[in-house]
Amino acid sequence: MADIKTFDLNLLRTLAALLETRSVSRAADRLGVTQPAVSGMLARLREALDDPLFVRTQRGILPTPRAESMTRQLASVLGGVEELLQAETFDPMRAKLTLRVAATDYAQRAVLLPFIGQLRQQAPGVLLSVRPVTSDFARELAEGDLDMALVTPEMAPGRLKAKKLFDETYVTLLRADHPRRSEAATLDGFCAMEHALMSHDGTAFAGPTDAALEKLGRCRKVVASVPNFTILIDLIRRSDIIALVPSRLVTAETGVVAMPPPLQVEGFRKLLTWHDRLHQDPAQKWLRDKMADGMPG
Repeated sequence: MADIKTFDLNLLRTLAALLETRSVSRAADRLGVTQPAVSGMLARLREALDDPLFVRTQRGILPTPRAESMTRQLASVLGGVEELLQAETFDPMRAKLTLRVAATDYAQRAVLLPFIGQLRQQAPGVLLSVRPVTSDFARELAEGDLDMALVTPEMAPGRLKAKKLFDETYVTLLRADHPRRSEAATLDGFCAMEHALMSHDGTAFAGPTDAALEKLGRCRKVVASVPNFTILIDLIRRSDIIALVPSRLVTAETGVVAMPPPLQVEGFRKLLTWHDRLHQDPAQKWLRDKMADGMPG
């Protein structure tokens, strides 16, 4: 009995060619080798399988019952190996998978909301699992618990693959009927108003705006620190508090107005990151490209 540990699987291609052509010379032509090479491989097959496999006739070679019985299984095995070795293709309309993405609440609104709309139309069988970004997101990507993460360059370790999605800027946001709306356009008026900001744990009362003001020898009064932008925008809509928020969050908001801030505040870059193990996966490549294509620079 042949032992899979020592059996040369390349011999199966020779056996299949001999079964199909019933000729050593034609099998050699099909395989692109010499007739003596095919004869040598046939001898190895006979020894490994302990069967003559083929006998000579006036019309070529005739398979033995053992060889004949292997025909159907052999075609299935070789077809499976060929399929295994071929590059996988991705059909978004037929795909069934779950995409796991870590994102801040900002990225969930600015990136994933429009992305979900694209998925429902172009890849309806793809489910989207969204979770918060944790300090261990790089490990989660490496260990296969996550597929992608939406982060800033400062958060992304250099060992991860990354693609720039866009650069974000800040705008001053205040309610549409704010009684001091015109004052917010001036630095003096801006500093005199009450402000709120977003911090992920709701404990920080200073951010990039305060750093920019400090360089000008100015300051502001931050009266609220909230853990996500949804609450921040609702707070602005319902009070006289103002805030600097990323511009992409307010394009469709009602009851508020956005204006350029009266000072230069550095924005941020949003990256799509993933681990090298998924870099060549056709489904993941399609999903990454689709997410990036939906983001104007």
